[in-house]
Amino acid sequence: MADKKRIDDVTGVETTGHVWDDDLEELNKPLPKWWLYVLYASIIWAIGYWVLYPAWPGINGYTEGYLGYSQRAAVMEQVAAGKAAQAKYRESIAKAELAEIKSDPDLLNFALAGGKAAFGDNCAPCHGRGAEGFKGYPNLNDDDWIWGGDLAAIEQTIRHGIRSPDADTRVSDMPKFGQDQLLDAAQIGDVAEHVLSLGGNSTDPDAAARGAALFAENCAACHGETGSGMLELGAPNLTDAIWLYGGEKADVVESIKTGRGGVMPPWHTRLDDVTIKQLAVYVHALGGGK
Repeated sequence: MADKKRIDDVTGVETTGHVWDDDLEELNKPLPKWWLYVLYASIIWAIGYWVLYPAWPGINGYTEGYLGYSQRAAVMEQVAAGKAAQAKYRESIAKAELAEIKSDPDLLNFALAGGKAAFGDNCAPCHGRGAEGFKGYPNLNDDDWIWGGDLAAIEQTIRHGIRSPDADTRVSDMPKFGQDQLLDAAQIGDVAEHVLSLGGNSTDPDAAARGAALFAENCAACHGETGSGMLELGAPNLTDAIWLYGGEKADVVESIKTGRGGVMPPWHTRLDDVTIKQLAVYVHALGGGK
């Protein structure tokens, strides 16, 4: 093999002596020195890393390394530092009334940031990331509130929920006029038509006129004679264009028939008082707070 080595005429590089098909020869051209130096440095760096930092898993743990570094410990230190930096704001919010938080720029900014984060973690699955709501889940950006949209009312709703097991929960029980056979299908259709007429959306004046008497007898006690609703009873305004379950006649018929009755959990069992206050301030600031 050695006697087949020669200097290639084209490249001027010595061959290795390997020949294929009588005329295909392999050049003996080593890797560039810079590339080899980088490789050797990488090997040395890797060995140093194995020695200094956690690297190898074991049966009962892992090699901790000479420096004893722990990424988990580093994260926990950062979390502790973050909590320490927030402590003065959280203590101030815990002692302050909601109106005081709104009037203090520093506390307000902190509450809005914390409320936004808490909303994303806890409320967005139902109300949407932008609080725009979905069918059966209220839009929190508008100014239509079943139980009131001031700071205290919003905090009460968040803290105790709606139709929840909490003793202080918000409760409004609309009768199941269809399921409990309080009204027949024709009467429910007439009442629905009258409800649509309150917002100028009726397409059957005769049915709306028949439904007016039924509405006065069965619905006005909660929704008011004009259908404008009553906050103290949690009865929604039926005269505007905002509908929790939809404003088509079929949606209104279904609401009258079944009574609907959505549920919101009480958050005071899951979140601390400071977070609830932050949420109340954040929701109030979305644009629909009163």
